[in-house]
This record gives sequence, structure tokens and C-alpha cells, in this order.
Amino acid sequence: MEGKCLIETTLAVINGKWKIRILKEISQGPVRFNQLNIRISAVSTKMLTQQLRELEANGLIVRTVFPEIPPRVEYSISDMGLSIFPLFKEMRRWGLEEDRIQKAHCTSCFQCVPYYSSTQRKNGE
Repeated sequence: MEGKCLIETTLAVINGKWKIRILKEISQGPVRFNQLNIRISAVSTKMLTQQLRELEANGLIVRTVFPEIPPRVEYSISDMGLSIFPLFKEMRRWGLEEDRIQKAHCTSCFQCVPYYSSTQRKNGE
């Protein structure tokens, strides 16, 4: 019996053209769909919706519907979503130090370090 490669499993969860960008945006604080659509202007509404649904199904983000008229929906990072940021930081380090083909440089956006921590979320900050 062949076991599943955990690296492949991890990549399957974050695989998607926009998922890492979405996670970085949401890690900065709760955000509404239209705000995400503006911040990531190159993504279509259909694709953004699909990627958000997949991230929610995989437990990386939380979708909160507020009982208002009209309904308000916000997306926030989950504890599981926050747990993937050390991997992103390591990928950033690798890109800066080891990738000699692309000659990458950091834009210093610091979105690889989540601003909105689970402690802040639990305390309502």
C-alpha cells in the first residue's frame, strides 16, 4: 500500500494561482469579498469565489456571514491558515538565497508574516 506524500498534500491545499496571494491579503485582517477583488485586481470574480471556497473547505480561512440587510460577509484567516506562514517565510528565504535562475527580490510587503494573529482574533482586537 502506497502512502500519501505529505509534501504533495500540503501543496494540494495551497495549489492555485491565487491562493497564496489571497492568504497573504486575508492574514492582514478580516476582509470583504469586494475588497479582495480590488486588492487582487487581476483575478476574475468567478476564480476568486472558487479559490475562497476551496480555502474555506480546507480550513485555511473562515467565512463569516453577518445577519444584516443586505448580508455582510467577511473572510478571515483561521488558526490552520496562520500555521502555514512559517512555510511561506521559508519559501521567501529560499527564493532570496537559493534561486539563481529567477534572481528574485523581495518587495518588502511583509505579508509573509501575518499581521492578524489568532490571539488578536480571539481577543476581538
